[in-house]
Amino acid sequence: MELLVRNLPDQITEKQIGQFFGPVLKTMDIMTFECRKLRKGGFATVTIADSQKALNFLSLYGQTTGSRTFGTAKRKLEYRGKPIYCSQSKNTPDRYLLQSMESQERRQKEAVKNQKAKPNKGPLKRKFETSCLDCGHWDYVNGSLTFMSHFQDNRTGQIFFGRRSLIIDLLPQKVSMIPGQRLEISYIIIESFIIGDLGAPGVTLSLFEAPKLFEDNKPDAVTAQLLALNLAPNQKPPPGKKRVSALNGFHKSIVSSCLCYRFQLRDSSDLPSLQALRRLTHIPQSIRWNTNKMFKSDFSNWMLRLVSVLASEKYKKISFGVKFQFQRLAQNGYLPPKKVLGLLSEVVDSISGRNDTIMVASLRKLSNQLQYPGPAVDASELSVTTLITNLAQNQELVERELLFSPGFYEQYDHIAPVHKAMVTPAGIYLSGPEPEVKNRVIRKYSKFSSYFLQVSFLEEDGQTLRYSSAASNEDIYNKRFKNVLDDAIHIAGRRYEFLGFSHSSLRSQTCWFMAPFTIDAEELTASMVISRLGDFSKIRSPAKCAARIGQAFSQTFSSVSLPKGAVHLIEEVKRNKRTFSDGVGTCSDSVMRKIWKEYAQSSKLKPTVFQIRYAGKYRNSNTRLEGDVVALRPSMIKFQGLDTNLEICGSGLRPLPMYLNRQLIKIFEDLGVQSHAFLKLQEMAVDNLRNTTKSPVNAASFLERTQLGKAARVSWLIRKLHYLDIDFHKDDLLRNTLELAVLLQLRELKHRSRIPVEDGMTLYGIMDETGFLKEGEIFCVTLTEDGKFVLQGRVVVTRSPALHPGDVQYATAVNVPAGSPLKALCNCVVFSSEGERDLPSQLSGGDLDGDLYNIIHDTTLYPTKIAAPADYPTQDPIDIGREVNRKDMTDFFVRFMENDQLGRIATTHQILADQRAAGTFDQDCCLLADLHSTAVDFSKTGIPANLSLMPRYSKTRPDFLAPGPRVLVTPKVEFDEESDDESVENDDVGQDISTPQYRYYESPKILGQLYRAIDEHKIFEQIQDQSRKLSVSLARSESSLGAVWEYVQKETALIQYSHFTSFAKDTKEAYEDNLMDTMYSYSIHPNQPLSEVEVFCGTILGTNGAQSKRQKEYSATMKEKHERDVSYTVACITHGDEGDRTEALERSLACLQVALFSNTTVRQRKVGALVSFGWVAAAVCLKEVEYFTSA
Repeated sequence: MELLVRNLPDQITEKQIGQFFGPVLKTMDIMTFECRKLRKGGFATVTIADSQKALNFLSLYGQTTGSRTFGTAKRKLEYRGKPIYCSQSKNTPDRYLLQSMESQERRQKEAVKNQKAKPNKGPLKRKFETSCLDCGHWDYVNGSLTFMSHFQDNRTGQIFFGRRSLIIDLLPQKVSMIPGQRLEISYIIIESFIIGDLGAPGVTLSLFEAPKLFEDNKPDAVTAQLLALNLAPNQKPPPGKKRVSALNGFHKSIVSSCLCYRFQLRDSSDLPSLQALRRLTHIPQSIRWNTNKMFKSDFSNWMLRLVSVLASEKYKKISFGVKFQFQRLAQNGYLPPKKVLGLLSEVVDSISGRNDTIMVASLRKLSNQLQYPGPAVDASELSVTTLITNLAQNQELVERELLFSPGFYEQYDHIAPVHKAMVTPAGIYLSGPEPEVKNRVIRKYSKFSSYFLQVSFLEEDGQTLRYSSAASNEDIYNKRFKNVLDDAIHIAGRRYEFLGFSHSSLRSQTCWFMAPFTIDAEELTASMVISRLGDFSKIRSPAKCAARIGQAFSQTFSSVSLPKGAVHLIEEVKRNKRTFSDGVGTCSDSVMRKIWKEYAQSSKLKPTVFQIRYAGKYRNSNTRLEGDVVALRPSMIKFQGLDTNLEICGSGLRPLPMYLNRQLIKIFEDLGVQSHAFLKLQEMAVDNLRNTTKSPVNAASFLERTQLGKAARVSWLIRKLHYLDIDFHKDDLLRNTLELAVLLQLRELKHRSRIPVEDGMTLYGIMDETGFLKEGEIFCVTLTEDGKFVLQGRVVVTRSPALHPGDVQYATAVNVPAGSPLKALCNCVVFSSEGERDLPSQLSGGDLDGDLYNIIHDTTLYPTKIAAPADYPTQDPIDIGREVNRKDMTDFFVRFMENDQLGRIATTHQILADQRAAGTFDQDCCLLADLHSTAVDFSKTGIPANLSLMPRYSKTRPDFLAPGPRVLVTPKVEFDEESDDESVENDDVGQDISTPQYRYYESPKILGQLYRAIDEHKIFEQIQDQSRKLSVSLARSESSLGAVWEYVQKETALIQYSHFTSFAKDTKEAYEDNLMDTMYSYSIHPNQPLSEVEVFCGTILGTNGAQSKRQKEYSATMKEKHERDVSYTVACITHGDEGDRTEALERSLACLQVALFSNTTVRQRKVGALVSFGWVAAAVCLKEVEYFTSA
């Protein structure tokens, strides 16, 4: 039942309404209820799941319908002396909300039932009054640990220990006009939690990253008056909070580098209650420690001095790369700037004479070796003397590594070292240089790559800044981020200014900055670099201009030089105002062979379809042209470029697998596909995962199929071990690698409905240049190691993202005559150039400039009906009527970040499609599909989706959108039980602003059925049990790696290898340094590294459920880097420092022996002992033994 509440104060929040009604409802055995404040001032609703209990409440506290007399209620309700009136609402309660509440009540009763056996120690106090806040860092004064405060706020406040976060509210001060402010500190970013004693009662926290900061957000006087008088009915009141960069101007100068906070308790008698919170397992464990505090206000001055010193003439001889690392040490909060200056002054002379590569690598190692100051760390470990010693040892180690290792960037011509910066609401954090695939600009100025800076604008945790209805991000976007874009980033004497961004980097909120440099006696600036890419002066749209310039910043793997006159223009194929040939052209055989030569791939598989850049962005396919010819169409000409090299972005090397997703599954359901078809496909996928651990052959096949563990050749290794009767399950690393890979696939199934379709494929689309294919026909041809396959018959064609029911269409796959030029093609789908409308444009507005299409020939997925495709009008880009300048593009970059709501629209579409009877055919769902199309084109048109058109919907979500539990590697792979513990009481106060809380109901539709069909805990436990049983059943008792050593010793009894022991130790050190660098560089938290298993496996764990988009991107680049590092290590072992492999067996034996029998030291406290080098060496050694014994 829904109750209407009247006469509430306008300023009351939903949280306060819940706090008010909670105790009253609890007396009537009402534990589950939902409060929602209405836009109309003074009104709210309270929904109670049990209607009889709601009537019982109204019998005591309710008014007669239509009566407004306070005396009609048997019992009075007052809020701060003001009478509150309750009555039954005329509205029917939201049925999805009721379902969610009923489900919650069942869980709560179950939790209470399970807790009855536990001794009841009473409720814990979780809210405490504070009298002072300090921000600073730990340091040592005369060897004694001391909290160095660099900022102090003496306002009173409250500190609350919530379910996921620690929340500190600082009260407003009306006299000084200081608004109320809030700090949110997620528990997962707390490194240490120290409680003081009676002399200094309080809490001191060391953090991995800066906290999220908020401020009361009140409308201006005019807006407030209009809202109060209801004169602005279409204007929503602003969110109650706004995100800010710092508490004030002084805090702003230290907030990014001072990551320690101390909160003084007003009442020292609260200390026992604070200590008692140790009983709550979801709160970080605290320690008691008495420390001194000193206040110093010179931190920002020391930081400015460091930046100034690094830019001074005194340090001119030191390379930029080295100075970058010194500034990074202070700016990222690794060391105080004063200590960095001390270190710099002590080592400046030794740095000047050293190789830059050695010094950069040594300083990066040093940053990873640093411990957090605290009770567990002795002052000597962080003294300048110790730092100098560690740096010297690092230099010696790197020098030895370089003796045996050829230059990394010389080995991979398409890779360049790139320095990076991450701009967050609180600060600017430096990283790198990291290996990145070159783009046209970096390739052209490859000798000056350090003058280019890749800059991301993100949240403190490295994710995109999240939208929240409770807090405005406007100041962060339009002040914090915009100021950086319009000004510059200063690093070691260089001034980096905005340069440009690619289409993909725009979506990931990343762009390029550049510092001026001199080439051929001419200083080159950002504007000059842009002007030399091509002529953009005629483009009048900032979005379009940025997109065209962005072509030069797209990553390309190789470049092919074309002779003069090789490029020809050919006509478009148009009909009914539609371009059938949008984005596609052709090239001759000779050009294709040149591409094959530069674009080094498997000798067996040669792609015939390429995605290219040539002075702009083009799509290319092969036909029978003679000589060096590239035929382009006007739709491929994005701007008049000056670079005549053909750059390769990607190719149809092999057919990609086909996976269903939630949007497609819902459309298929609405088109008449039966539920059992999806459930069967999912069951088959789960069974395949279960079978993975049943035998080593299954395990190896699974890893090959998923491409996980590819870098270290884990699949080959498992097959080889099985052949040698060696059990890989007994090794923690190999077992965890397999289990993590299995779990990731399982979570993709449950939390994304990413179900593989065996009878399906994903291919690049091109157009039939021969005119053979009729309307509705396609030519679909694939080539793999197993041979060539031409698909024939009725098939389903679609493309992601698909939101409209018309995004799924039928086509007829046909073969072509023997003499047709189409016969030479492979791994692509060829669309007809005939008919009223081209098929690609019917599939989510696709074209042929690199789009991928899904082809399904699984008859169980064939729809019983087909919907008419959507036909969204083409929107012309915004025209500003003049030449676009740099500020226009930075304005657009910020506007895009602020208004990019693709994810929000897609999620709303999933919710409504589940709740509406017509599903994706519902009018509101079709409207959302339209808005989604506009949002997709936003990056090109500059026109954002009009979110005011977003339909209203229930705030209660279907269960398949619920987050999953975190996964830990500790050292085994397991679920974090606390992260989804229903028994943890709900926060009645202090709810996180940045982490919205949703209610969920059980969806009866197919997506809900698929979600609930997978019990990830149970299935994963079964898989782990199967793995353990297999291990126990095998006879060998020694370790797996030990068994490998025993075998290779027996096979190579007369081989001498001890003379390579020094080489082996250095190779192991080099590998582990690269591994640690990856563990830190690709972690969400710069100071909280990934696990070795994640890197070895080649994927990053998702925080809740499946991976986020950014984690997927990070996983891909991390996997590539680790593959290069492993390949590099293998090359060092097999070919030595002179490229000679005659002694490869001896070197591999030495490496395996060192891995097994040298002391496995803990490289770092945060990383632990590293063990994967042993299996890299084992794989090489076993392969070399194969060569040796066969010879």
